[in-house]
Amino acid sequence: ATVSRVLNNLPHVADETRAKVLWAMEQLDYRPSRVARRLRVETTQILGLIIPNIANPFFPSVVRGIEDVACANEHTLLLCNSDDDLAKESLYVDVLQAERVAGIIICPADENSTSCEPLRRNGVPVVAMDRRLRRFDVDTVLVDNVKGACQATSHLIRLGHRRIGLIGGPSRITTGRERQEGYEKALSEHGVELDQSLIKIGNFKQDGGYQKTCELMGMDDPPTAIFAANNLMTLGALNAIHEKGLNIPQRIAIVGFDDMPWAPWLDPPLTTVAQPTYELGRRAADLLLKRIADKDRETVEVILEPILIVRESCGY
Repeated sequence: ATVSRVLNNLPHVADETRAKVLWAMEQLDYRPSRVARRLRVETTQILGLIIPNIANPFFPSVVRGIEDVACANEHTLLLCNSDDDLAKESLYVDVLQAERVAGIIICPADENSTSCEPLRRNGVPVVAMDRRLRRFDVDTVLVDNVKGACQATSHLIRLGHRRIGLIGGPSRITTGRERQEGYEKALSEHGVELDQSLIKIGNFKQDGGYQKTCELMGMDDPPTAIFAANNLMTLGALNAIHEKGLNIPQRIAIVGFDDMPWAPWLDPPLTTVAQPTYELGRRAADLLLKRIADKDRETVEVILEPILIVRESCGY
C-alpha cells in the first residue's frame, strides 16, 4: 500500500519512506504497468485518433497538432488508420474502447457511419474532425470546403475558363460533396452553365485522380482547366497530364485542394487551396479535452478558413 501511494504521488507517506521507495524503483529500473492500471480505473490519459489514410500527406500536420495539445496536457495518443473502410473503422473503435481511452477524435469514413454508436452508449467523448458525422451530436472541427472550392473555381473562371473539369470525392464523405457544392456555386455565381459531363467523381486517391483526368482529357470537347478536390487526386491528375504531353497552363490549367510542401517546386508551381492543417488538429484535441472535463457542455462546431494560394499552374 505504501508503494502504491508513492507511485500515485499520494500524501501520508513519510519523506524518508518515500525516498526509500524511489531509490528501490531506481535500482530495479521499475516501470508501473499501464495495463494493470487500466484494469483499476475507468479511463486512461490516452486519446484515440482514427484517420482515413495515413499515406495522405494532409494528415501528418493534423496529427502533430493533436499530439502537441495532448502532450501539453499529459495525454498520449493512439493512432489508427481506417483506409476509409467502415468495417476497419468499427474494429478500431472497439480496440480503442478496450484500451479505455479517455476520448476519440475521428475522421469518419462515411458521414452516416454508425461506428461511434458504442462510444455514445458508453459515454466516451468523441470529436469529429475534417468530416461531419451526421448521426451523432458531437463536437466538430471542419474547414470551409464550400468556400475553398468556390475560390478555386472562381479563380479559373476569372482567367477566362468556361469548361472546367471537376475531379471530386465520394458524396458519402462530406468533404467530397461540399467541394462539389463549392464548384457548382462558383459556376452559378459567374453565370457559367453547369455541364455534368465535366464532373468526375474519384476516390480521394492518386489512382482516382489519374483515371478521372484521363476520362476528362479523352472527351471530344475536353476541359481547358481542372479543379482536383484533394492533394492525392491532384498528383494523379498531374501524372495523367504529363503522360499525355499537355503543357500547363497553356493547354490545361489546374488547381488543387490542400497545399503540400512540394507544391511550390513543381513546374509550374501549383495553385492550390491551403487548409490550416495544424490548427485543425489542435482545435480538435482542445475540444476533446474540454469534452472529457465536462461531458454536459454544449456541443461546438468550429469552421476554419481555407486560403487560395495563387501560383503559376493556371497562368495569370
